[in-house]
Amino acid sequence: MDKDITIRLAQQPEADALLSRSPLAALVGMLLDQQVPMEWAFSGPWTIARRLGSDDLDAHAIAAYDPEAFAALLSDKPAVHRYPGSMAKRIQQLCAYLVEHYDGDAEAVWNGVGTGEELLARLKALPGFGEQKAQIFLALLGKRLGVRPKGWREAAGGYGPANVYRSAADITGPASLAKVRAHKQEMKAAAKAAKSSG
Repeated sequence: MDKDITIRLAQQPEADALLSRSPLAALVGMLLDQQVPMEWAFSGPWTIARRLGSDDLDAHAIAAYDPEAFAALLSDKPAVHRYPGSMAKRIQQLCAYLVEHYDGDAEAVWNGVGTGEELLARLKALPGFGEQKAQIFLALLGKRLGVRPKGWREAAGGYGPANVYRSAADITGPASLAKVRAHKQEMKAAAKAAKSSG
């Protein structure tokens, strides 16, 4: 990962610094990014690391952690997510997959990948990553972290183009966060309108 790039998704300096330097933290933040505000999701990895008494996340340690104890760790106030129990399970599944397939090295998921399509396939294979989440994370890798295999923008679908404000990949600070929020609200309103007219 390009160490000069700072991710500003948690809008909290320590949490964003961890996302910027830790591939696993970035993956876990993306995993948590559903049904809660983006800043809450992306500050989760920092909260988890602190509660584990560490300054980073370790896939081997998390995969081997007692599931009940890990769920309790995420449930402590303030909870890491609206659904800490199910998210604890998902994070452990993700870490177990990384241990099994990449020796616990999250960065190995995208290191040396030849094409955007190949990277998308690898991301979609991760537990908890469907098509949309995989495309957003691929766009995040390309736009924020300098991971740009051939055809990465195309593989990221609607999240790939430059100068759009559609997802976590496009956030560089409070102003762009507000634009992404507005886009998400428009999409929700459009989906609701389509549903009611159908």
